[in-house]
Parts: sequence; C-alpha cells; structure tokens
Amino acid sequence: MQERDLLNAQALNDENLDLRELFRSYMYHWRWFVLALMLALTSAFLFLRYTPRTYEVSATILIDDEKNGGMNSEMAAFQDLGFFGNSGTSIENEIGILTSRSLMERVVKDLELFASYYEEGRVKTSEIFREQLPFVITFSADEERLYSQDTLFKVNVLSAGHFELKDEEGAPTGTHAFGEKIATAFGSMTLTPRLLETPFVPREVVVRLQPFSSAVSGLRTNLTVSAAGKKGSLLHLNFRCLVPSKGEAILNHLIAQYNTDAVLDKNRVASNTNIFIEERLKVIEKELSTIDKGVESFKKSNQLTDISSEAALSLEGNADVERTIIDLNTQLKLAAYMQQYLKEHPAALIPANAGFQDSHFMSTSNQYNQLLLERNRLLESSSLYNPVIQRLNAQVDELRTNLEESLATTISSLRISLEQAVLQETLFRSRITSVPQQEREFRDIQRQQQIIESLYLYLLQKREENSISLAVAVPNAKIVDAAMADEIPVSPKPKIIYLGAFLLGIMVPVGVLYLRNLLDNKVHQSKEVEAVVKAPLIGEIPKTSDASKVQAVAGDRSVLSEAFRMLRTNMDFMLSKIKDRGKIIFISSTLPGEGKTFISVNTASVLALSGKKVLLVGADIRKPRLEVFLEQKMGKGLTHFLAEDSTSLAELVVPTKRFGFDVLHSGIVAPNPSELLMNGRFEEVLSYGKAHYDYVIVDTAPVKLVTDTLLLGAAADLFLYVIRANYMEKKLLEIPGNLYDKKRLPNMTVLLNDLDIERGYGYGYGYGYGYGYGYGEEVSKKPWWKR
Repeated sequence: MQERDLLNAQALNDENLDLRELFRSYMYHWRWFVLALMLALTSAFLFLRYTPRTYEVSATILIDDEKNGGMNSEMAAFQDLGFFGNSGTSIENEIGILTSRSLMERVVKDLELFASYYEEGRVKTSEIFREQLPFVITFSADEERLYSQDTLFKVNVLSAGHFELKDEEGAPTGTHAFGEKIATAFGSMTLTPRLLETPFVPREVVVRLQPFSSAVSGLRTNLTVSAAGKKGSLLHLNFRCLVPSKGEAILNHLIAQYNTDAVLDKNRVASNTNIFIEERLKVIEKELSTIDKGVESFKKSNQLTDISSEAALSLEGNADVERTIIDLNTQLKLAAYMQQYLKEHPAALIPANAGFQDSHFMSTSNQYNQLLLERNRLLESSSLYNPVIQRLNAQVDELRTNLEESLATTISSLRISLEQAVLQETLFRSRITSVPQQEREFRDIQRQQQIIESLYLYLLQKREENSISLAVAVPNAKIVDAAMADEIPVSPKPKIIYLGAFLLGIMVPVGVLYLRNLLDNKVHQSKEVEAVVKAPLIGEIPKTSDASKVQAVAGDRSVLSEAFRMLRTNMDFMLSKIKDRGKIIFISSTLPGEGKTFISVNTASVLALSGKKVLLVGADIRKPRLEVFLEQKMGKGLTHFLAEDSTSLAELVVPTKRFGFDVLHSGIVAPNPSELLMNGRFEEVLSYGKAHYDYVIVDTAPVKLVTDTLLLGAAADLFLYVIRANYMEKKLLEIPGNLYDKKRLPNMTVLLNDLDIERGYGYGYGYGYGYGYGYGEEVSKKPWWKR
C-alpha cells in the first residue's frame, strides 16, 4: 500500500509539473497576451462606442376575459339590462390579433413610420423620432405611389424660415421656405416648423423613405406579445427599437388601435339591433295612428262616452282571456317581424333582446351572432377559402336554418294557442247578452289599440337600453402599464461585450500557441529526449546570441559559461576511472548545424581553464569550421597527416592564441574522407593525444549523413551526442536512441544544446542551479521588459 501511495503521489506531482510547465510556456509569450487583450478590449470599446443602442419598450394590458377574471367590475352593474352577452375571449386569439399585419399596417399609416429620420455625426449616424425634429413633414402624395418608395434625401435647416434639400449624395437640389409646397419624384410634401418660438439652430436631418411593406415587416419582427401566465389574462408587449420615444409611441398606438377595433366589433350587434328597432317603430307609429283615428270615429258615430263603466260587470270574467289573447298576439307579431327580418337580411346579425320570449330561439340567436362576429373578424386577415372560414360558414348556415325552423314552429304554436283563447272568449261573449253591439265592436278596436300601444312602448324601452349599451361599450384591453422604455439598452450589453473581448483576448493567443505547439515537431526540452534516448543526459547548454564564438573563457560568469563548467564536472565524473593516460572525448550530432563544433571548442576551453592540457581534433574533414570559431589561420591539418606518411603530427598541432588549448584542425577538404580515416593513421593521432594531453576532444561528422563517426567512435572513452533544441525533429531522436540501444557508440551520453531558458525549458543539468541562484551576470544586465 505504501508503494502504491508513493506511485500515486509521484503521478500527481508529475501532473502538477506538467501543468506548471504548460502555464510557464504560455506565460513566456505574455507580451502577446497583453497585446491581444489590449486589441480585444479596444475593439470592444470602439464597438460599444459606435454601435447603436437597442432599447426594449414594454407595456402590460389586461384582456377582457370573463373566464379568467378579466371583466371590468364597473361594467357588472349593466349586466341586468341584458345587452352584455358572453364576451369571453381566447388569449391566444388576442395575441394573434395584436401581432397581426393588418393592425400593424394601421399603426404604420397613422404614425407615418415608413419615414425614418437620422442625424449624421462625425463617426456614426443616429436615428431620431419625428417628434424630436425641428420641423414637420406633411406628405401629399398618392398612397400607392408614396408607399412604394425606397429613397433618401437630406434637409438642411438654414434659418428660421428657410431650408435646403439635398439628394442622397449630398448635392443641393434647391432652397425652399417653410410652408412651401415642394414637388418631388414621389409626390408633393410640405415642411413646417414645429414651434415658431424656438430659437434657430442649424441642423441637418437625413430622411429615408422605405416601402410600406418593409416598414410593417420590420416592426412586426421587433414586437413580441406573451401571456403573463397560463390561467391569467395579462399580456406583456415588448418592442425593441433604437429610439425609446419611438418605441413608446408605437406600443401605445398599437394598444389604442386594438381597443378601437374591439369596441367596433362589440357595437356591431347593438347597431344592427338599433336599426331593427327604428324600422319597427316607424311601422308601429303608422298603425297606432290609424287605430286611434278609428276609435275617434267609432265613438262619434255611436255617440259613446264611457263604455267601460257600462260593461264592467259583463266583461269582468272575460278580462283574463283578453289579456291572454293580447300576449299571444304580441308574441305572434314579434315572431312574424323576426321571420320577416331573417328573410330581408340573410347575412345580418340577429337583433338581441327584441322581447321575444322563446328561450330556445334567443340562445340559438346568441350563438349565431357570436359565430358571425368571429367569422367577420377572421375575414379581416384571411380569405373565404380558409378552412376555418369555411367551417364557420357551415356552422352559421346550420344555425340560421335552425332559427328559421324554430320561428316557424313557434308561430304555429302561438296560432293554436290564440285559437283556443278566441274560443274561450266566444263562450264568455255568449254570456254577455246585455252588452250592446257597440260595446263589442269598441272592445275589438280597443284591443287592437292596446296591442299596438304595448308593442310601441316596449320597442321604445329597448331603444333606450340599446343606446346605453352603445354608450358604455368598454374596450377589449385595459392598460395596466403604459409603454415605457428601459434606461439600460438590451443590446449591446457592455458587460457581456467586455467579458467576451477579455475571453477572446485570452483564447486567441492560447489557440494560436496551442496550434503552433501542435504542429511543432522540434525537440525543445530534455524530457522529450529522455523519453526516446535512454542514454544519460550529461548536460544542457542554454541558447546564446552568438554561437560562432568561444563563450567559456576566463572570468566569464554567464549562464552559458556555468553550463559548460557543469558539463566539465559531469565529464570528470564519467571519466574518473581513467587516470594513467589522456581521455578521449568524441563529440558528434545527428545533423549539421546542431552545434557540435561550438560544443567542442567551448568544452576544450573550459577544460583548459581548469589547468588541463587539451587537444582539439577537427575530425569533421568534410566541413571544417574550427578556423572560423577560433578566428585563426592554422595551415595544414589532419587531412595532410592522414594522406602523407612523411608528415609529423607535432608540426601540425597549433596552439590557440588566447584559449589555452592546442588544435589539430581538419585541414583541406579531401576527396576521399572515409578512406583517409580508415588507413590507420587516425589511431596515431589518438595515441599521440593520450600520451601528451590530459583530454583529447574530437569534433566528428554528423552520424546521419556519413559513417565517419561510426568508424572512429570505438576509440572514444566518452561520447557526447549533441542534440540541438528547437532545431532537431523529434522523429530523428530514433537515431541516437538506436545507437545507444545497440551499443554502437561507447559510453554514449546526450548533451542538449541551444536550450531556450527564457521559455522555461530545462531543469538543472547545465544551468538551472546557477541560473536559479543568481549566477550569470548577463541575465541581470537585461532591461526588465526583455527579461
């Protein structure tokens, strides 16, 4: 268990280390993060500065819905009059009406929203509402022509009485006076000052006319209507626009127009009822006048005064029957009037509360009126071919047929009842033998007079009730909260924009760096080498600004010099068993350009600084560079010794001018380098070095391109395999890995060169200790912004 806990702790530490290294690798590019954040936040500021603000205007209304408690309490007192029918409405239908195109068209037409007004600033153009203009534009053009325009012109107010018109390009088209009728391509228009007492302020306004349909569609897109709850009848109206006052005017006018339409719908039944009553009153007035004249002539011709007192006793028993006959005749005439009205007005609403006592007929007529109103309202935004309209037409026709059949049945029933009442009256008349014939004739006339008079008074009462219903008709929506714009714009939102810009400023550099690292196939740090090459890592050489010069010299305390001193210590440890002769150190790499010559020269220099005798042999006879590094001409070199048996090795060894070690440089480039190295003379060079020097540093050729190093490598006591960071591809690590696994090179070690310490690569082999504890004056001399 302890071993498992130890492994888990080690894995956790490795994970934390990877995260720290990842964070450190990103923080190396902190300047890019700062620059990206500055650009992103500046862009966000400019975007917020010059992007028009969008405000949300909201309003709340209460729909008249009896089932959900929407009926106004102050109207309940009139319900007993009978002219408030079932006014329950569907919230979904009302939402559809509020967002309908026909309703928005009337709003656009009334407020002239097809014309938009703007003021040009130095950078952006801002929209203004027409109420904010210093003038009023009155269009006198034909609607079809005006509503199809898509144009733009400018009005430049020159003085309190004059203005200048400009075209879309800003070119003047003429100077006019306020109140003057101006002819344009879309008709005529007149500009008048809004307030005559307002001081003159020079101002230029851009007027844009857009097609009427486009204006309606744009406003409908920005309007949303939603119910406050599933069971309530509150509706929330929200409208988004650039000018708060314009949005408030649009919402308020939309609600007002909606209420106007609702009141007109409710008054249609009452209006039709009023027409019916007026027509009946005119007919009944004529009949009543005729009967009154008949009574007058009958009394004159028969010289009668108070007939009722004379026949009181005789007619007392007949009174009840006569009242019944009067009621039956009244109902029969009403039924006949209603039947005639249905024939003369086949598509009109049925008059309500006309005094007809048949409950079945009245309930059916109420259903008929509601269906007819619903169909007419849907026809305003649809066509006759709509399936819903067709179904409603079928229901209306069916109810009308039922009404006609019900009237016919009622009339037949009333006639039968009337016949029975007349029979009873005849029985009573047979008993009145003492009543003169004049009395009976007068009673007939008087009965007709009473029938007509009662009907006339009844219709007068209903006319007054119907007038009250027209006067107190309430709108369909009660305004709970009038339209009001929010002070804080809904778009763009500064907090979200700045947060998004901040995240973008962070994520863009991270994404670029991550993509670059993902596509990067170079070796950067020692752990990448150790994962493939199992050879010991003997040191890490940091990156230098000048790799063509010897850096490890006396008195130099830079990070690079400390790294070579650490390398010297590690080599001494690796070669501690060899004490009776000089030590042979081979230095090679996979590819040219990995810095093996740089490593060879500086290694020889740092060993010479410790008081050792050092011989540097330039065994890379294909591409010699020692003379360039040492800045010294050396004449003949190794190739002359290998090619000429008479040449003395001591004559070819040249001491350096200021580094304290000897050099046997490569010499001229030979045409057969491999054969020269294999002729046995190179072993004499190594034997000479072992006998006369403490260290022999051999700078060899790259192992990937030629076989020279593999041919000579068996003689090495220590083999330094140089791998250059940020240069060598990771897939090429297989070459030194295979060489170490197959023991092709003796006592092979790996030296990581050109390590970028500013990026945080490496941890301690060559420079980390010294760098971490203040060694290396060159770092402290850098300005803070470079560090």
